Amino acid sequence: MTLSGADAFDVSRLGMRSLLDSEIWRALGEHHALVRSLDLRTLFANESDRFDRHSLEACGILLDYSKNRVTCETMGLLFALADERGVPEQARAMFQGSAINRSEGQAALHPLLRDSREDPLCEVDVSMRACVEGSLQAMEDFSQAVRSGAWRGYRGDPIEDIVHIGIGGSELGPKMVCRALAPLADGPRVHFVSNIDGWALLSTLGHLSPARTVFVVASKTFTTQETMVNAHSARRWIEDSLGSEAVARHFVAITGARRKALEFGVDPQGIFDIPEWVGGRFSLWSSVGLPVALAVGMPVFRKLLAGAHAMDRHFLSAPGDRNMPIILALIGIWYIHFFGSQTHAVVAYDERLDRFAAHLQQLDMESNGKRVRQDGTRVEHPTGPIVWGEPGTGGQHAFFQLLHQGTPLVPVDFIVAAACDHSLFEHHRLLIANCLAQSQALMTGRCEKELRADLLSSGADLDRTEALVPHRVTEGNRPSNTLMLERLDPFTLGALIALYEHKVFVQGAIWGVNSFDQWGVELGKKVAGSVANELHLDVSSEKAKAIFQDRDRADADRDASTAGLIRAWKERAGRARGDP
Repeated sequence: MTLSGADAFDVSRLGMRSLLDSEIWRALGEHHALVRSLDLRTLFANESDRFDRHSLEACGILLDYSKNRVTCETMGLLFALADERGVPEQARAMFQGSAINRSEGQAALHPLLRDSREDPLCEVDVSMRACVEGSLQAMEDFSQAVRSGAWRGYRGDPIEDIVHIGIGGSELGPKMVCRALAPLADGPRVHFVSNIDGWALLSTLGHLSPARTVFVVASKTFTTQETMVNAHSARRWIEDSLGSEAVARHFVAITGARRKALEFGVDPQGIFDIPEWVGGRFSLWSSVGLPVALAVGMPVFRKLLAGAHAMDRHFLSAPGDRNMPIILALIGIWYIHFFGSQTHAVVAYDERLDRFAAHLQQLDMESNGKRVRQDGTRVEHPTGPIVWGEPGTGGQHAFFQLLHQGTPLVPVDFIVAAACDHSLFEHHRLLIANCLAQSQALMTGRCEKELRADLLSSGADLDRTEALVPHRVTEGNRPSNTLMLERLDPFTLGALIALYEHKVFVQGAIWGVNSFDQWGVELGKKVAGSVANELHLDVSSEKAKAIFQDRDRADADRDASTAGLIRAWKERAGRARGDP
């Protein structure tokens, strides 16, 4: 299977027949019945070349997937499934700019944001490519102006701090990258505020100087509640200190709603566009990445884009059995459907990647957490897993107990950088040792015979030994992937992020779901706005009178629990405020 050879794709074909009707799917079920009891230790004992056959390298990343409960026959059936479900055609459709996001009638062209004029992959018209290049140039001009001191505050002060205000994809990606590339930071300090909780903003502003701070407000619509509430409070903070005339010098906007940004007070030169065809969780590569460019410089940001582009090329050109995103996607489907795994852990053995799992949570769970296919018919099987994780080695002392001895089967992705980018090499050696040891321990476990011998040799008596053995046995046979980066630098980080983007895309393509909408999120926003209208303590206001002139009617619009909680909050908040 080579994706680059696919023909133009008819988007209407996205509403496929059920996955469960597939002959290959049924063959996978029959195969699983034969291999589900296979033990990884036995597979390694019988296959001296197992690591070589089940590992590959691309874009500075080594993927070892040999510690998975798969055989060559398993992988062959999974590759056939990807072919049958049109993964090559759907991938090409994405890179061609087809409207694969059917519910919103949009393309999903985030690969264009990191495409190369010299080595193009996306088949789009010249104007779209020029728009992307223009956005990158605007980012470069602004970031260089701030970093060099040419862009100064309203009173002429150099900018020392950037506060990025956004939420979801407008915050998770750039925050994760800024943390990962922190050793390269040589520009203004970058802070992130996403939570509508007032402490998030206040704790950030408490240490900053208004005269030396620029706010970056990121919202495609410029109406996102959390973002705009924080932005208005930040604007008052600037106005109270510097005056309303200072807003244009201390605020820039990343948005598709230019008019709203102008009404807010942003200078026309401080508005950076987000293309309509870019979803939030894929927007890091767009002007949403501006805080990265401000922190580390635009040349470093372009290296991030180059790494992602290299992974795009690998995804489109490598055959299925040597294609890293496809392999990760298929192994995930194998565990979700045939072993009943509901969660997937991502453990990065690098403190700089402490926000990587959070970024992947949105990427995966918002993309494929769907109950209907593209054609609107209900899926009859699980789709996206619950993605979670923390950096190693801290996670070992938190949730690894469940991974080793718990009842759920939780596949794990271990991520580690081979090279050490600091002077404490002994720390790095032990970090690597822990990462490799954990994947081995999950696979091999520790059997009763070994434990009994160790306990007896340590001096425990027979009764004590027999009492302890059941508690200390670890069965092993727990699957994992290991992704070893040559080093954590902008290029390999870009490749790693794009790897997971394509993995999620492939799974969505096989399931037949739309990986690029998020209507469940929209419902929560709508309900929150409705509830907020009722949470008024000042009952003398005309707005409150209109809402609460008939409390029974207001309560009737709510379930009994929500209505009761609204009343309880008013009573308690009123007492806290000192109301009679």
